[in-house]
Amino acid sequence: MDLGKHGTTITLILLFLMMISYSIPAIRVGVGSAMNVVLGPFLDIYKVPFFIMIVVLSAVTGLYSSLVQKYTIDYERMQDVQKRMKEFQKEFREAQLSQDEKKIKKLEGKRDRMMQEQLEMSREQFKPMAYILVLSVPIFFWLLYRLPTVVPEILDRGNAIVLPYIGTVALNASALGPVPAWILWYMLCSLTISQVIRKSMNIGGL
Repeated sequence: MDLGKHGTTITLILLFLMMISYSIPAIRVGVGSAMNVVLGPFLDIYKVPFFIMIVVLSAVTGLYSSLVQKYTIDYERMQDVQKRMKEFQKEFREAQLSQDEKKIKKLEGKRDRMMQEQLEMSREQFKPMAYILVLSVPIFFWLLYRLPTVVPEILDRGNAIVLPYIGTVALNASALGPVPAWILWYMLCSLTISQVIRKSMNIGGL
């Protein structure tokens, strides 16, 4: 069995199921209400502002995503493949410029093997998505579940943020075209925190 292909297939199936579950309110609300048992008290009892909850959850997402990638992807091999591919491309260009047909023909055979290695590495990078989706989607469903109850249209405590070039905006208002401010805030926090975590763990780029 090709584990790379098998892992990719599982990831695509999970992604498809997640998309379907998002379109079914009963599943979305059910998962959100279940998550609310754990996360709800931070809003209801400890009065943590919603935008701070987004920061915390994006940090949690960035941490486990980085950990999953660290222990499921062979970064040393990936960097080695990328280095050898770069060297090969340089050698191939030089052969083309010198019109060395014998060397070009030899390198073309090597190119097929290099492309196969790159394809395998792409599949390996795709595998962690299955684990990350399983952990991330419930958090996303909880944010959707609590958004209507904790974010009114008025700009009171915890319900608005200040975004560059946009200004103060309610988290449930549109901030960038049809994209709500809370999603944009989540993405900015997640990307920023993930970069810090990945740097501290010495995890290569995907």
